[in-house]
Parts: sequence; structure tokens; C-alpha cells
Amino acid sequence: MAVFRGKASEAGEAKVAGERSLLLGIGISAIGIGMYVPFSLVFFHHVTGLSFTLVGLVMTVTGVAGLAFMPLAGSAVDRFGAKRVNLVLYGIRALGFALYPFAGSLPAFAAVALVTALADRSFSVVQQSLIGEVARGAARDRLQASTRALQNAGMGAGALLVSGVLALWGTGAFTWTAWANSLAFALAGLLVGRVRPVPAERSGPSAGRPAAGYRMVLRDRPFLGLTAANFLTALGYSALSVLFPLYLSTWLAAPDSLTGAAFTLNTALCAGIGVLVAGRVRRSGARRTRSAALGALLFAAAFAGQIVFGTLRPGQSATLVALLVIVVVYTLGELVHSPSGGALSVSAAPEPVRGRYLATYQLSYSLATALAPSLFTALLAVDGRLPWAVLTAAALGAALALLRLERHLPAEAVHAEPPAAAAARRPATAAA
Repeated sequence: MAVFRGKASEAGEAKVAGERSLLLGIGISAIGIGMYVPFSLVFFHHVTGLSFTLVGLVMTVTGVAGLAFMPLAGSAVDRFGAKRVNLVLYGIRALGFALYPFAGSLPAFAAVALVTALADRSFSVVQQSLIGEVARGAARDRLQASTRALQNAGMGAGALLVSGVLALWGTGAFTWTAWANSLAFALAGLLVGRVRPVPAERSGPSAGRPAAGYRMVLRDRPFLGLTAANFLTALGYSALSVLFPLYLSTWLAAPDSLTGAAFTLNTALCAGIGVLVAGRVRRSGARRTRSAALGALLFAAAFAGQIVFGTLRPGQSATLVALLVIVVVYTLGELVHSPSGGALSVSAAPEPVRGRYLATYQLSYSLATALAPSLFTALLAVDGRLPWAVLTAAALGAALALLRLERHLPAEAVHAEPPAAAAARRPATAAA
């Protein structure tokens, strides 16, 4: 059944079948994530009764195991389809959080945490694959932007919700929070189940079967270059949560409350104007490589601003204004880069092996997240401006790599819609 309807389908902007259910499910699951991620150590300590040391050790080990599972999740997507695997992962997460309050012993907690971590770590791969499965053309960019905005809004709402619950009922409410998470994931799965994938664009006796395994990914040098460029940008995505608080407290000796203000501003902008910014970029007709490169350049500008700011060290009032301006520039970089970069990776992946390709691509985020704490702290120990200099160079390198890769990537990946269709649509838009 056709997913795109009418004239809008020619521009790639039509709604996909079940899109509202998909986005509502993503928003609900994001609320569940926001209810435990900011308090993860405390959350699991109170839910299971185990010590912080044991909880931290189990979370680290299971998190690493989850990374190792990502390639298998990619293979499962190629074999069974992203929608089916997505529903299975929602079910595993719902079951895991339902069982956490009963996992009071170390073996029980480790078992539940391992199964849940496998689903959590693989979820980004499967969700990206699902966007590729249900949307084509510029609709992918729009779904990327909507998804990110809902995730930010949902996580913020979840954190506020659990803070209110804890203020009223104390830490004993963590048990009910775990069951609320379980319900959120179950409901999200039911909603996502209403989405209808786009019919596959392949035919013949091999339809439905991957043409090759990870060897095909490893031979695709342009896609590996795209993954490497994303690793450089992904280091920047870790800056606000890992480097920024340390930089404020050690190098600038600024109040910790500024960290909260920066996070609040970033979350509010992502949730409030993320779709608007992505829409303006999409309607400009910019190639995905170039808009992603622009996002990386905005990152570089924000990081260079931190170097200047860390050198001048103005007074307290100027500190607040300068840091908030830098956070705004950083957030704009995130809003410009994320939809284009995500849609670029999805569209550059051959459909029969999209899951494997995106599992490889998502490892760039996971490796950057794992490396960031040790890298940033080591550089910060030398000079507070040094990690920002490294991040500036990394962002500039990512932008240059994206531009150089443009002619080597598939045309349908670089362009949100065919150039001829975009040119034909532009006069009509201008006349309107």
C-alpha cells in the first residue's frame, strides 16, 4: 500500500502511514527514559537494594556487553525487518523494568540489567532503520528532526515528573517509577505497531534477503568515511554533558548552577525549535552533506568560543551571557547536523543490509561516548582550553570530510529529493 499520497509525495514531504503513532510512541518512551537516566545509579540502588559500587559495576559491564550486541541487532533488522525488531526491543525493555523491583540479589540484577542493556544499546540502530523503512526522501529528514525534538521534550518531562514524585513520596517511589517505565515502553510498542513500512524497492529472487554481511560494509569506503566523520562530530555531542560541567568547576571556578541552566536551555531549544530549524534547512534545498557540515562548523564556532572565553575570563555577569550564547550556537549546530546526518546515514545504506550499515554507523556514537570522559579529563588536566581546541579541530575535520565525501556517496543519500524535482518545485513555492 502506498505510503506517500498525492502531490506531496513528489516532494517527499507527505506523512507516512502511522506517523502520529510512531512519534507519540517515541515521545512516551522518551518520558520513560527521562524518568531513570538522570538518576540511574540512585534509581537502581533504591529499586534493587544493592550498593552503589555493585550497581555501577553491573551497569558498566552490561553497557559494554550491549555495545557488542549492536552488530547482531543490525543483522536481525536485515533478516526480520526494523519494525519487528523494534517491537521486540520495546517488549524486552518493558519486561526488564517490570522485573527490576524483584531483582534484589546481585545475580538477578545482573541478569535483568544485561538483557535490558542489550535492548537499550541496540535501540538507536533499530529506530534509525525503522525511519528508513517507513519513509523516503525528505520525509526521513523531517522524521529525524521530529524524533529528536520529541526525545528531548520527553526526557525533560520524565526528569521533571520523577523529581516531583520523589519530592512527594521519597525514594520509595522509585519502585513505582520502574513500573511506570515498563508501562511507558509497552504503550510505545503498541503505538509503533501501527506504523506501516514502505514497500521495498527491490525485486527478484533475492528480495527480502541481505545480499551480503558485514564484509559489504567494510568494503564500502565512502560509508566508512562517513562513519569516521560522524565519530569526530559525536565527540562534540558529548561536550555538554561531560566536558562542560568539569570546565565550569575547575577552569572557570563558576557556580554549578550554570550547568543546569545550560542543560535547560539546550533541552528547551531542541524541543521547541528543533523541527522549525530542520524544516528551514530542508526547504532551502541544501544537500545533506553540506547541511551536516554546517552543523559541524557551528559546533567548531561554539568550541572556539570556549577557548576565547576561557582565555579572557570576564566577570560573573559577562560569564553568564557568554556561556549561554555559546550554548545557543552549540545547540543550533546540533539541530542543523542531527537530522541531515541521520538521514544521510540511513539513505547511504543499501536497503537489503541497512541494519548492518546503521549498526556500524551507530558505533561511532557509542565509541565517542565511551572515549569522551577519559579524553576530556586527561586534556583538561593539562589546560582547560585544550579539550575545546581538540574538539574544534575534530569538528572542522568532520565538516571537511563531509564535503569531500559528497561526490562519493549515493546521489539519493546526498539529496533529500532529486535535484530535478527540487528545481521544479522551487518556482511554485516562490509563487505561493
